[in-house]
Amino acid sequence: MSGASAPATPTVLLYATSWCPYCERARELLHSKQVNVQEIDIEADPSRRAEMISRSGRRTVPQIFVGATHVGGCDDLYELEQRGGLDPLLAAS
Repeated sequence: MSGASAPATPTVLLYATSWCPYCERARELLHSKQVNVQEIDIEADPSRRAEMISRSGRRTVPQIFVGATHVGGCDDLYELEQRGGLDPLLAAS
C-alpha cells in the first residue's frame, strides 16, 4: 500500500483565456481570497472550450466553478462577493 495520497481537489475551477480582462478581474478576487485555483486556458486546449460550454451552458469566459457549483462569469462572482455569499461557498467546498 502506497503512502502517497491523491492530490487535493481544487476549490475553484476557472475557465479563462490569457488576454481577457474579465478573467484577470476574477483571478484577482480569487487570489485575494487565497484559494486554490485551477485555471484552464481554453485557447491552449480547444477541447476544454467544449467542456466549458457543456458544463456551464455559456460560451464566454471566464466561467467559474466553486466545487460543483457554477458561479458564472466575472460579474456573477463579484455580485456573489457583494452579497456576502462567496466566502461561505468557498468554505463549504
